[in-house]
Parts: sequence; structure tokens; C-alpha cells
Amino acid sequence: MLRREHRYYTYILASLSGTLYTGITNNLCHRVARHKEGTASRFTAHYSVNRLVYFECFKYVNNAIAREKQIKGLSRAKKVNLIGSMNPSWRDLSLDFAKIYQPEGHFHQ
Repeated sequence: MLRREHRYYTYILASLSGTLYTGITNNLCHRVARHKEGTASRFTAHYSVNRLVYFECFKYVNNAIAREKQIKGLSRAKKVNLIGSMNPSWRDLSLDFAKIYQPEGHFHQ
């Protein structure tokens, strides 16, 4: 029997006005969809924080949690620089899910 490899994601969402939210999940596509629906978090729903602007993938949940805590501890300027290093235009990366996800909901290797 094949063992399913788990993946965990630390991610940053942004609103059009620049409000940021950092979180973790084991299903990035589903979690972002919930943020877009306004059902994932009161904070993100209230401030319309629903654009995926940054993410990192981890094999172990402890590493994803540690990275989330680290990012949450950064100054806003450092978060902005982090986002800019991956996504200089702050494009909503979830618009590319159809390209980067396999039907099972995992990233291509």
C-alpha cells in the first residue's frame, strides 16, 4: 500500500487595500477558496483579505507552524519584502491553481 505524502503550506493573503493575513493549511486550494467565500475567518471576511500573494510548502506540519509564527513576528516591511521576493506584482496566485494543481489537489513535483 502506498503511503500518501502530506504537504503543509504557510501562506499570506492580502486585501486590495494591503491588509495581510498569515496562516497554515494542508490544502491550499480549498483554504483559499474558503477565504474567498468569506467562511474561513472572521478577520479575512471582514477586511476582504482573500488574495493569495505568498506561500511556502513543507513536508512536516511542525515546520509549517514554525514558519507561520516566524512570519507573523516579522515587521510589515519585512513581510512586504518577503511577498515581493516571490510575487513582485502581488498578483493573486490562486488564479494559477488550475495550472499548478493536479486533479487530486496536490502540486506537481
